[in-house]
Amino acid sequence: MPDLPTPQDATEAALFSECWDAVLAYADLCTSGSTAAAQLGREAFAHGVREARAAETGQVRGTARRPARLPRIPLLLTSVRTTAAAWEEEGQGHKLDPDLRLWLNSDAAARYTGPPLQRPLALRGLRDLQQPDAELLWFAEVEALPLPLVARRLGLDPAGAAEELRQVRTLFRDRCHRNHLDTPMDGRCRSYARLLDAVTRSSAAEAPGDLSRHLATCVRCAEAAACLRLHGGALPGALAGGVIGWGGLAYLERRRRAAEVRLGAGRPGSTDAEPGDGEQKARVARNGLLVAAVLVSVLALGVSLMPFGGDGDDLGAPGVDRQPVADSAPPLPSVPSLPPATSKPADRNTPRSKQPEKPGKPEDENRHTEPQGTSSPTARAEPDEPEDPVCRVEYDLVNQWPDGFQATVTITSTRPLDAWRVAWSFRDGQQVGQMWDASVSQDGSRVSAAAADYNKSVPAGGDLSFGFLASWRGKNSPPYDFELNGHACVKNG
Repeated sequence: MPDLPTPQDATEAALFSECWDAVLAYADLCTSGSTAAAQLGREAFAHGVREARAAETGQVRGTARRPARLPRIPLLLTSVRTTAAAWEEEGQGHKLDPDLRLWLNSDAAARYTGPPLQRPLALRGLRDLQQPDAELLWFAEVEALPLPLVARRLGLDPAGAAEELRQVRTLFRDRCHRNHLDTPMDGRCRSYARLLDAVTRSSAAEAPGDLSRHLATCVRCAEAAACLRLHGGALPGALAGGVIGWGGLAYLERRRRAAEVRLGAGRPGSTDAEPGDGEQKARVARNGLLVAAVLVSVLALGVSLMPFGGDGDDLGAPGVDRQPVADSAPPLPSVPSLPPATSKPADRNTPRSKQPEKPGKPEDENRHTEPQGTSSPTARAEPDEPEDPVCRVEYDLVNQWPDGFQATVTITSTRPLDAWRVAWSFRDGQQVGQMWDASVSQDGSRVSAAAADYNKSVPAGGDLSFGFLASWRGKNSPPYDFELNGHACVKNG
């Protein structure tokens, strides 16, 4: 790590290595190239380490307590953001991501440097925690590290790490609730503060319609809901977005993938991998056997289909025999549309099969000839009907983290609407926890989103859109069977 501060001891050297990975990951998001990312990362790292060392040696005057501050990694990530802001002011903004430059010059960025009571709730809540508690919460929720590994790094008992994390989450929620009540807010937000606290305490409680509509229009209260709701998978996104700011959710996804790579394939020279080395190797071996079995099965399937596919030259191409297996699930929603398309040809074939039985009657031939001539346009018109559907839908997976994701749905309606309700189904047990610009209800895998008061009317050819946060486990396939007011929608693309 050239041009970086010199570690003071072995413990700080190990910490520097991990922190540098996090800083470089975020710096890469903030810049327009790898050279600029390395430069931004080095400057931010040096500045952040100096700030962290000063905070560790300083104490509050007249007390034995150290001043409240962020854990080492969040502190360095905020240093990346402030260094990027300095670049923008010094005329080096061309090295930064264009979207970041727009954000740095917006009111959203001003919240992070403005009055303390106006700063994001997650940032204030994390700073209010004791240093070991804040580090535990950040490592487990944002860096996506397994609890046994986090426990070893922080010197905790691995057997009690889960209970420790549960208590820290509850403590973080209490801090955020207190800070939310201390935040200057208008009368409408104040009237919902107590209700928001009560609704987010239980996973079974449903938000009343008026509260849901308020959360769809109030950014501050929506942030508070994400911090106060410990279930549903919204906490990692709330922490990353509230502490880092721009690019927080993208950073969250990068760290999740980095953790999967480190834990799945192993990292040479990692001191943390030694205690679970045998178990990890066994897991990797089992996964390898499973992948091999799947590939053999796919190859056998391709060979069995070769007589029907011509010369079968494409079976040896990498990815060709895997693609049908990976994409076999999404076409399922279109299966119900197949019978009407195949039933018409079957009806037309039946009369033709009887033609040879009456060759001597020209009137019979004419009788058969006329239906065939008139049925062809009818048969061709039926496939054209979906070209002018009632609605078209576009589903966009905005961000995804280990147990949750954010998505948006955009519907284009060919008819004018005075009210609307959009419904769809999930394949893998996903559960919607929060929605904006619509009110949500869910029955098993079927989800319904109803219009808010302010967006009920949609002109012909107009769009309606809404977003949501949801949880997932194991697999997160895209939804299917979209309907607008009971009419099936066609997916764009």
